[in-house]
Amino acid sequence: MPGVRRLREGDWNILIRRIRRGECTPFLGAGACAGVLPLAGQIARDWTSEFGYPLSASTDLVSVAQFLSVEYRDSRFPKDLMKERCEAVLPNFNRQDEIHRVLAALPIPMYMTTNYDHFMKEALLHNPMDKKAPEQEICRWNEKISNYSSIFDREPDFTPSSARPVVFHFHGHTGILDSMVITEDDYLDFLINIGRDPTVLKRVEQAFTETSLLFLGYRLADWNFRVVFRSLFSYLKRNWVKAHISVQLPEEVSEER
Repeated sequence: MPGVRRLREGDWNILIRRIRRGECTPFLGAGACAGVLPLAGQIARDWTSEFGYPLSASTDLVSVAQFLSVEYRDSRFPKDLMKERCEAVLPNFNRQDEIHRVLAALPIPMYMTTNYDHFMKEALLHNPMDKKAPEQEICRWNEKISNYSSIFDREPDFTPSSARPVVFHFHGHTGILDSMVITEDDYLDFLINIGRDPTVLKRVEQAFTETSLLFLGYRLADWNFRVVFRSLFSYLKRNWVKAHISVQLPEEVSEER
């Protein structure tokens, strides 16, 4: 990646200024949910134990999810399992350092996430300092969800704002199972379809081309990060002049979800 280097104090000052102006787009990965939801390796091990995954890479959630979808002849089965986990818990938004709460208090018009949960939207709704009216959106990457009703469809002149921000689920969310990218087939189809029809991301293109991206809760080796970067590469090439920052978590919580 061009321009990758360790951050200096001046870089943080630039980022802080852009956050205050609403010119930063956070990108949340699985590490943002550490301590609330198990990380990928643990979920994969749980499913391996419960359903008898026969291969050695039992910590690879994508491979285990692919096995379940094939073994049970139901592509929705691993998504159902993930939905049960995500909807059974919520972060403690009363904690002042809870990451979703911290982000919800910022004047940000758009939040991106590869997580399937509703935590970011809930944090915005529970924000005690500034009541907001968030809109939840998904990436319409396959024909099963092509008719999903978007706020951009219902209100053609809609512009995200800090008072009415958009939480955009890049890899789907639990409310629409067919939107979730979780198996090997899903990831391949996602990349193919995004590459074939770049207008899929047209509604949120401004966030990629006119703001600094702040990646939180990813490792560079994560499937999610690699797919996101590959999908956004053409947009980011137009925006190298702005700083994009990846905040990596300690090793014990940085395992891919």
